[in-house]
Amino acid sequence: MNIVALIPARAGSKRCPGKNTRLLGGYPLLAWTIAAAQQSGVFSKIYCCTDDKTITVDAHTFGVATIQRQPVSDDQPDIEWVRDALKRCDSEAFAILRPTSPFRTAATIRRAFKQFKRSEVHSIRAVQPVKEHPGKMWTWDGPGYPMKPFMVSDLGVTPLHSRPTQTLPMVYVQNASLEMAWSAVIPSFGTISGNKVAPFFTEGYEGFDINTEEDWSEAERLVAVGAVRPPAAAVSQPL
Repeated sequence: MNIVALIPARAGSKRCPGKNTRLLGGYPLLAWTIAAAQQSGVFSKIYCCTDDKTITVDAHTFGVATIQRQPVSDDQPDIEWVRDALKRCDSEAFAILRPTSPFRTAATIRRAFKQFKRSEVHSIRAVQPVKEHPGKMWTWDGPGYPMKPFMVSDLGVTPLHSRPTQTLPMVYVQNASLEMAWSAVIPSFGTISGNKVAPFFTEGYEGFDINTEEDWSEAERLVAVGAVRPPAAAVSQPL
C-alpha cells in the first residue's frame, strides 16, 4: 500500500510556545515523531507540513521533506491542510502523526497499520478511555439558569450523574497519537475520517499529548525517569 505520513507542525502554539522545536530528551519534539515514522517502515514518504522556517530546517535535518503551509488561525480545521497536502503527493492512504504526541513508537505505528489494512472502514483513530466521564458533566448557561446534565438518561432511569461511575457506559476520547485514512475519503466525504471510523486503542504513554506547560513538564519527567526513551540519534542525513 502506498501510504504517506503527514506531520503537521505549524508555528504559533499559544499554550506551549515553540513546542515543536523545543528540546525533549536532547531532541527537538518534532524529531520524536519523525524517528517513529521512519523506523516503522510503513510509509512510502514522510512529509512535515509547516509554515515555519525553523521547523523546516529541523525536518530536513532529520531527513524528511516538507510541504509548506500558509500561516493559519488556531481554528482552521484539519481538512484544509490535509486536502492541500494530498494534492502534492500521490497516495492511496495517509496517516496524521502529530508531534504533540511524542511517545507513540514505531511499533505503535506498525500495530495501527496492521489494523488499518484489515479493517473495512474509512479510517482509524487513536483513542483511550476517558478519565472524567461525560455522564458526570453538566452545562450551565449562567446566572438565573439551572445546570443541565451533559448526557441525558431515558425517562424513568436513574440519571447517569447519580449512578456509580463503574456502571456508566464506556466512553473513549481521541488523542493525538495517530489517525489513518484512505485518501479517497477527502473528496468523497469532505472530512479526514469519513463516516466509518474504527478505534485504535493506544497503550501506556502512546497517547500522551503535550498541550500545556504542565504537560511539557510531565513529559520531561517521564524521559528523566526512563519511562519513555528518546528516538535514535542517527535518524537520517540532512537533505
